[in-house]
Amino acid sequence: MSQSLKIYRPLLASLVVALSVAFALPAQASETLRIGYQKSSTLITLLKTQGTLDKALAQQNIDVSWHEFPSGLPLLEALNVGNVDISADVADTVPIFAQAAQAKLTYFAEEAPSPSAQAIVVRKDSPLRQLSDLKGKKVAVTKAAGSHYLLIVALKKAGLEFSDIQPAYLTPADGRAAFENNKVDAWVTWEPFLTSVQLQLPTRTLADGTGLASYKRYYLTSTSYAKAHPDVLKLVYEQLHKTGAWVKAHPTEAAKILGPLWGNLDLVTVETANTHRSYQVQPVKGDQLGEQQKIADAFFAAGLLPKAVDAKDVEIWKP
Repeated sequence: MSQSLKIYRPLLASLVVALSVAFALPAQASETLRIGYQKSSTLITLLKTQGTLDKALAQQNIDVSWHEFPSGLPLLEALNVGNVDISADVADTVPIFAQAAQAKLTYFAEEAPSPSAQAIVVRKDSPLRQLSDLKGKKVAVTKAAGSHYLLIVALKKAGLEFSDIQPAYLTPADGRAAFENNKVDAWVTWEPFLTSVQLQLPTRTLADGTGLASYKRYYLTSTSYAKAHPDVLKLVYEQLHKTGAWVKAHPTEAAKILGPLWGNLDLVTVETANTHRSYQVQPVKGDQLGEQQKIADAFFAAGLLPKAVDAKDVEIWKP
């Protein structure tokens, strides 16, 4: 063996090892999809926990980062300013407030109506027996949530104005505490908080959304992201659709995953709550945004929006 070969042999061996390691490493993600969600974002939460979406996007060299928000409004604010790319489901009321703030958002999916997934409840020993009895009473409600719209239309049905009650704008957790401690006369909330309080406290329901508010939940993205990444939205849409069907087909298995994530709720509570949600993911259609317009008009009339909103003046991505 020549002297020169002896000198280069260690270098060649090192090169072979380096190339072997390089080819063995997984491809680095070329971009990251930032997803904003809430604890009540059932389908996105399941995808996150099971790692399904991460695996599907990894095949396209896309990483996922997850960002939790306390409620829908700050989530859409983050979406509007570019801090996240996709929003998990928010109540139908939330995009209306975003539109009023001139946010450049695009609908990319919706869940079919779930009217019984929200309701107005009172304590079982409460003297309040019908919606008209809410006049002058203190009612806990989360501002801009779907339950907020339910309260407005329920009061209207009873011949009352929103100004006829004393609204206490509280998060679900604070609303539950106020309701338990008799700090408010009634509470308007949604699943799984609704079933939880119904099973753990003696309550009565004055009204749910049936015949009053359809309660759709919408998935949104920024308009710029929708135009630049239709292939990513297609994959996310498909995963959401599959997961929605899976929840309905495997209620107990889904409840076992969701219970700990929802504050250690028991299986019965989670399964019951999920029977009130459709979880049927479908495309958004512009000609079916009629209730969105009713929501916009109701909030504007109540002085809760700074200006009138055209609910159809939005971008819609089609799968």
